[in-house]
Amino acid sequence: MDRDFHRPSAPHVTAAERIISTQGSPQTRDESVPTPAGDAAGAPADGKTPAAEPEAPAQPEAPVQTEEPAPTGEAAPAEAPTGPRRVGVLLVVALLAFLIDFGSKLLVVARLENHAAIKVIGDVVTFQVIRNSGAAFGMGQALTVVFTMIASAVIVVIWRIARRLYSLPWAIALGLLLGGALGNLTDRLFRSPGVFRGHVVDFISVQHFAVFNLADSAIVCGGILVVLLSFRGSNPDGTVHQQADKADKADKAE
Repeated sequence: MDRDFHRPSAPHVTAAERIISTQGSPQTRDESVPTPAGDAAGAPADGKTPAAEPEAPAQPEAPVQTEEPAPTGEAAPAEAPTGPRRVGVLLVVALLAFLIDFGSKLLVVARLENHAAIKVIGDVVTFQVIRNSGAAFGMGQALTVVFTMIASAVIVVIWRIARRLYSLPWAIALGLLLGGALGNLTDRLFRSPGVFRGHVVDFISVQHFAVFNLADSAIVCGGILVVLLSFRGSNPDGTVHQQADKADKADKAE
């Protein structure tokens, strides 16, 4: 009887042994030994440690572009040329001016030379043929060869400009200059008294002014158009330039 009274019951012994044998239980944990963070938070049910997810690489920040203001007092840069080249327009205008001048000279030489003048507008404008050894409007009678060389140089310059010609007004202006120069140069080369010394045929006579031809008119009209385009700031390549003095005046006005 006495032995049975002091023997502990089987269920109590089993529970105590289970608590003692369980690792990490509050009853068996030593406070002086640090517990891993994974044990404190609780391990997964299957006992496996989850793999750490790789961090996404940091994306580099795109540089912020800021527009720098143009320096005060300086002209704005010219725009880039756009559109097709206008060499074809220049050639067409030049060909028309040359053919009209050449045809008119053939006509007046055949019909009016050595004849009386024909009145077009009373005595103000008349048609009469005059052989001119000088420049336009009868100037420089003794410089025939010089004017021939100048006309040749003008043609070369115009052709060089045509390489970067994108402006329609400039194409028309240069076409008039080229056609007029070719018209008078043809007379210098092929009319009497000889090559480079030929006399130009003039037939349009304006009272109190001078006698000229259609080639002279084309040259004058083309030159006026060139001056107007340059005054407006237009370039043969289609760009527009601004003068520095205009920018300075605008800054002073502000």
